[in-house]
Amino acid sequence: MAARVAAGTGGSDALPLLDDLMPWSVRPLRPGRPWVTAPDAASLRARWDLLAEAEGAEQERLFRPSRSRTPLTPAAALPGRATGTSAFARDPGPCPEPVRISHGPFDEQWLIPDQRLLDAARPELWRVADGHQVFAVEHGYVPQDSGPALSATALLPDGHSPAGRPGRIRPLYRRPGGLEPNLAPGLAAELSARYGAPVTAGSVLAWALAAARPSPAGPLVPLPADGALWAQGVELGEELLRIQLRGARGGERPRLPGGRRPYVRAAIPPRPTGLDYDADDEALVLGEGRVSPVPVGAWDFRVCGVRMLELWFERRTETAEGLAAVGPRGWPQERTSELLELITVLALLAGVRPRQDALRDRLDEEDVLTLDGLRAAGVLPVPASARRPASVLDHQEEGPEGQFALL
Repeated sequence: MAARVAAGTGGSDALPLLDDLMPWSVRPLRPGRPWVTAPDAASLRARWDLLAEAEGAEQERLFRPSRSRTPLTPAAALPGRATGTSAFARDPGPCPEPVRISHGPFDEQWLIPDQRLLDAARPELWRVADGHQVFAVEHGYVPQDSGPALSATALLPDGHSPAGRPGRIRPLYRRPGGLEPNLAPGLAAELSARYGAPVTAGSVLAWALAAARPSPAGPLVPLPADGALWAQGVELGEELLRIQLRGARGGERPRLPGGRRPYVRAAIPPRPTGLDYDADDEALVLGEGRVSPVPVGAWDFRVCGVRMLELWFERRTETAEGLAAVGPRGWPQERTSELLELITVLALLAGVRPRQDALRDRLDEEDVLTLDGLRAAGVLPVPASARRPASVLDHQEEGPEGQFALL
């Protein structure tokens, strides 16, 4: 069944949610304490050493206990990680190698992968995070926000939202090795028959990146009745995916065309006092430092109403307490490189935005598949088993106090 339907329409003509198409999802990570993440790995190792050397009340103060975790709480090792499982206070062990994560949309940071330190680490995500996986991350819903409804990353995401209630994390595959696509059973076959071309988990994700719209219930994903429009949207979404993956999964690092690559025009001081934008010079101003050219689209790129460049800067310059205050004394060169790449990513995404808007305008005028149509095809309702994690038993996991973990 295909019908002409406006986004957000209720009743039997409602549009499908991403939750209908990619049914297995995981809630965002809940670290419980700010010092377990940092923009650089060296800071995390220094924080670990300080905590491990402290004792008694001082260690507890630095740890920042919660109901879920204290220095006396044993915990299982995260899947694929060889860490201590006894209480941290008794046997901290060496600092685990920090892992690169996606800290909310478009910000890459580092995390200490030790479940004794994390209130809710979401082990089911770690089990499927490998060189084949891509994660779709829903953004929090903010009324009147015109920013993207979701983003994609090859890194393990924490699901943090800049504003509003955090969305869900949806792995593209339910098992390691790129096995068992996270799609509603029968969806790929139904769409392949309608469009006359193979539909894969990757093409569904690409389409969602191009066409999804925010809603209080999660991203709405209108599916066109027309195969040519589907192919156009998938091609656009694949471009968005390449930009957001930043060279992962066999792609190339993002670059602006035509020699527009941003450069440091004036050195960024060790402690820039603020961030501003000079529209006339297309320059990002960090205290006495200047970076240009920075297209206005990159400067004004927002998620949940929050400017991504301002949020990135605030996270690296805000005043912190306790272990979270342990960090580099100045402005590391690596931080500048990360800033230049973020500017490039946001500029490229802003450049694609007009084509996304045009696609969504067409979808408002074209026939689309409704929830009734997907029910008639047997795709919906999604069976409960598709919403639960798959059994992943290809490696042993160590439980609390060194016991074998029962999965």
